[in-house]
Amino acid sequence: MKLHKELLRISHLLFIIFLAIQALPDRINGNPYPAYAIMVTLALEAFSILIFLLVKTEERKNLCADIITVVYLFLIVWTLLTAKFNILKEALFPPPGAVFEQTLRDGAKIFLNIRTSLGIIIQGYLLALVIAIPLGLFLGWSVRLGNVGIYVSKFLGSIPPVVYIPYGIALLPTFRSVSVFVIFLASFWPALAGTMSGVLNVEKQTIDSAASLCVNKLSMLFSIILPASLPQIFIGCNQGLSVSFILLTSAEMIGARSGLGYYIKNYSDLGDYKRTIVGVIVIGIVVSVMVFFFNKLQRFMLRWKE
Repeated sequence: MKLHKELLRISHLLFIIFLAIQALPDRINGNPYPAYAIMVTLALEAFSILIFLLVKTEERKNLCADIITVVYLFLIVWTLLTAKFNILKEALFPPPGAVFEQTLRDGAKIFLNIRTSLGIIIQGYLLALVIAIPLGLFLGWSVRLGNVGIYVSKFLGSIPPVVYIPYGIALLPTFRSVSVFVIFLASFWPALAGTMSGVLNVEKQTIDSAASLCVNKLSMLFSIILPASLPQIFIGCNQGLSVSFILLTSAEMIGARSGLGYYIKNYSDLGDYKRTIVGVIVIGIVVSVMVFFFNKLQRFMLRWKE
């Protein structure tokens, strides 16, 4: 009964509709590679069934089903407008099967670009957090310094870090170090502001209770104030992570010789929009996966709130 209920979801119906659409005649000159589109949707359908059977809560099942439903709707509309009715220009908007085929063909190249981009993100982001969070704790410990620090960080954080790229190119030895520097700036100010805000908003009663137990300042800072500040710290870190991906892609489009931004810029300049769409999709997937694991970490660290 449970399996029967799961198989009646609208996402599975859309999967069947997508397969039926593949039987319609193609109206484009190039090869739409329908087999690749079918293979991708078969993998997605198998993954969705596995998720529906393993996930216990109905809320998460509905969320997964809604996301997969949107993906199937997008693929159906994309296929109809390209391969089946040729409404969109084939050169600019290749059909999904052709894009998936190109993705598999460029798999090794895409993997190297992902590794390059993630290496820069992780290096700059972690460096920013290692400096910003302890500094924010100590600045936020003083109300006067914390209030001033928040306004300073908001002012400096409002300046797009991409404007520092010319100075970075002039002062730093490699473009990778410039990219790390840009990611550092993009992550540092939101994390610093979030940490100081979290420290300043810790309830006075909590601090007074700890002080009455003769807790030393170091234990007070890292055992009492830091856990209480984590919600605001994660807000700042989340903002920094989101901006970092945007800025990294922009920076790689300017002067890099590797990375996902370079992949998109290089092939768009050559008029290869099939690979351009591949790059856009890959960036979306990579960012979504990073955000997913970040949210998992956030829920784990803040499990005490639940």
